[in-house]
Amino acid sequence: MNLYKSLKKLFPINRSITGKGFIQSLNILTEYNKKISIKKIKSRSKVFDWKVPLTWDIDEAYVEYDGKKLIDFKNNNLHVVNYSHSIKKKMYFQDLKKNLHFHKKLKNAVPYVTSYYKSNWGFCINKSFYNKISKLKKKFKVVIKSKFKNDYLHYGQIFLKGRSKKEILFSSYLCHPSMANNELSGPIVMTKLANYIKKKNNYYSYRFLYLPETIGAISFLSKNYHSLKNNFLGGFVITCVGDNGKFSYIPTAYGDTFSDRIAIKTLKDMKIKFLKFSYLDRGSDERQYNWPGIDFPVSSITRSKYGNYKEYHTSLDDLNFVTRRGLNSSYNFYVNLFRNIEKERFPVSNTKCEPFLQKKNIYPSNVVFKKKLYFKTRNILNFLTYSNGKNEISYISKKIKIPLKSCKRLLKLIIKHKLAKLV
Repeated sequence: MNLYKSLKKLFPINRSITGKGFIQSLNILTEYNKKISIKKIKSRSKVFDWKVPLTWDIDEAYVEYDGKKLIDFKNNNLHVVNYSHSIKKKMYFQDLKKNLHFHKKLKNAVPYVTSYYKSNWGFCINKSFYNKISKLKKKFKVVIKSKFKNDYLHYGQIFLKGRSKKEILFSSYLCHPSMANNELSGPIVMTKLANYIKKKNNYYSYRFLYLPETIGAISFLSKNYHSLKNNFLGGFVITCVGDNGKFSYIPTAYGDTFSDRIAIKTLKDMKIKFLKFSYLDRGSDERQYNWPGIDFPVSSITRSKYGNYKEYHTSLDDLNFVTRRGLNSSYNFYVNLFRNIEKERFPVSNTKCEPFLQKKNIYPSNVVFKKKLYFKTRNILNFLTYSNGKNEISYISKKIKIPLKSCKRLLKLIIKHKLAKLV
């Protein structure tokens, strides 16, 4: 699977959180991975505090002046505000400008603007063109032909079953039109990663989600949260992984979970210099996974972080902004992340409170207090203290200050005496 060519094929499609473009994009991705299954949730369904919006599709949108189309959705699908309602009207610039959007700092960039949850309409242009048409005196003809219908929100899913039911989540979104790094680099890299993992004899199970941003994650969680809760180990949102910018790490809500530790370990193992952000700098889907009551600790490792590069959410985030080198190095990072995940195991104690070790003959008697046995016992109890099914062996090793090899030997003894098990 050629990452750049795959991205290029998806780039022209007009996508939104619902509608034909999203489904078309999912269908193209299934050409690269046949295991993608397409799920759907009915419009107006209540999903936690939200409702699934009506499906939106658009046929045409343009602004005409003196018989010439000055702004045309067919030339650039960022020209229309996503989820605009239909309009056919003539108006002077004074009235039109209320519904025109441009980037204040980048004079040649067309911004990406949406109105998913509030009925509105509008066009997006660059600042230079806005200044040019602001001088025109006659009326403009404004046309948007769009339709809303009671249908479905769609998303894609791959589930790769492992020897363990415990699972890792990879999530990306596919709803923005014509933005290469912000939108398409994530799903493309994730698809190739899934192709790699499906050929392996993986220990853990892996779930890959192709969602419409925010509402997709909320909808998925509202239907699947309870079935996933007991088996969730960690997760990652894959987005903005196509450019040559420095790697960026955005932690989970509390910053010290398996997702955090394995991400940092992989970055350091690969000798990658990276920027560390706060969870307060997180993206929209990370907010949903980490939300109280859901508590799925999901982090993100990007290249140039969303919102932190000037081309973000504009027409400048195009096929020239992403690179083959950027896409491939991001893919290599996630392959190494998978390999590191597969090496880890999660012990869980078999007892409530500490076990009665004297009956196992591994506790010092009150007659002969052997120092070696004392330290061995202390290490067993320390190891079990952190054996809650959420801490991997390498993390426990650091917490109790025992070399990893010694820790693994200790684990064998603990399992032999049935004091703990691996999840």
